[in-house]
Amino acid sequence: MGTKWLTPEELSTWVRLVAVVELLPGALDAQLRRDSALTHFDYYVLAMLSEAPERTLRMTALADSTTATLARLSHVVQRLEARGLVERFPCPQDRRATNARLTDDGMAKVRESAPGHVETVRGLVIDALSPRQLDQLREITDAILDRLDPGGAHNGFRQRYDPDRD
Repeated sequence: MGTKWLTPEELSTWVRLVAVVELLPGALDAQLRRDSALTHFDYYVLAMLSEAPERTLRMTALADSTTATLARLSHVVQRLEARGLVERFPCPQDRRATNARLTDDGMAKVRESAPGHVETVRGLVIDALSPRQLDQLREITDAILDRLDPGGAHNGFRQRYDPDRD
């Protein structure tokens, strides 16, 4: 069986998705770098820690929450640690594991950065869509994520923010 090429309609949709996937991270990064001296991924790491119990997560759990490899996360956390925003320490329950904790300065950075980030997300994505389109986008991204992550290894972050969850 040969390649099933994209129809003109499918190709039109695909190139638009690629454009969003390519342009959105740069726009989020630009705002956060300009206003808070953070990358989008830096902010995401800090935000995940800010929502964790005692602002602390095992590095493996933080990697899952941010859908990052441990290597990438370790590099970013090292940078954030050098800035006094995060601290790492051995996990008390398993000395082989390492925890990351958001410092008070890190929490202040999240609080300082969040309003501008939310305004940017709202301006670029949320307010561009109707409530019906937002529901459709959630359904569409869930369908794609089910293909990208069929075992559900990164399902926790999706379920955590599910408005229908009890």
